Amino acid sequence: MKDEEFYNDIQKLFEDLPGNFNILEEQIDLEVQMKYFEISRKVRDDEAEKNYLEFADELFIPETDLDQKKEILIGLAGTDDVKAYRTLEKFLEQASSEIRSWAVLAVQENRMLLQTSLLDEQQFFISTGLGGKGKKLRYYLVFINRNRNGLLNKTQQKLVKDELIFGLKPVEGEFESIDFSEGFCTSLVLLPVTADIKKVFSNVVEECNQYGDFLEEDMIITNVKVLSRNEILDIVNKQNNLELPDGLEEEED
Repeated sequence: MKDEEFYNDIQKLFEDLPGNFNILEEQIDLEVQMKYFEISRKVRDDEAEKNYLEFADELFIPETDLDQKKEILIGLAGTDDVKAYRTLEKFLEQASSEIRSWAVLAVQENRMLLQTSLLDEQQFFISTGLGGKGKKLRYYLVFINRNRNGLLNKTQQKLVKDELIFGLKPVEGEFESIDFSEGFCTSLVLLPVTADIKKVFSNVVEECNQYGDFLEEDMIITNVKVLSRNEILDIVNKQNNLELPDGLEEEED
């Protein structure tokens, strides 16, 4: 009952979202996001009067300390000036892997700041580990085989894929990929934030099971990250006493 109430609260939150929201499209580890916003709050508090446009050139100097670059990115992200946005865009184009995620977040944050200023309307930001596209969030889905040691046959694999694609269409969802392994199959899909996630995927399982009852009614859904095989097996093996990481849900009737 508690999980059901939590799920309903989340759905209600999404349904009540105003139209002026932005979704972080890139897949960025949640720990990186949390660190970014943690340092962002500190920088804004400690360096409120600092003009980071004066330090923008240091972003492009290889010798500049990584932490200093992160601070400059955050400072520019909070600067209501098109010059700051252009600088962030330019840096993102050449950013190395160790700081690229920070640059993406800074560009997103500054874009929203400029939109708020130009439109005189507060912008809202939704970010998950798996990102999204447009007004849709990306989800990682795991369908569990009733035969935990077996691989779905070709007919069953085609059925799951076809039913998933078909089930996404009425809610304007998008199919991205699907993979089949012993004991389960995994998929990446995009769904509008207002979509009834439980209903969409439960219907897929129900339709598939009319042709052999080969999928468990339980499934794993997350928008935090792509799970490893060991992580999936660990969750599956705890079916009756799930201890899921933050952001994971087990759906069941």
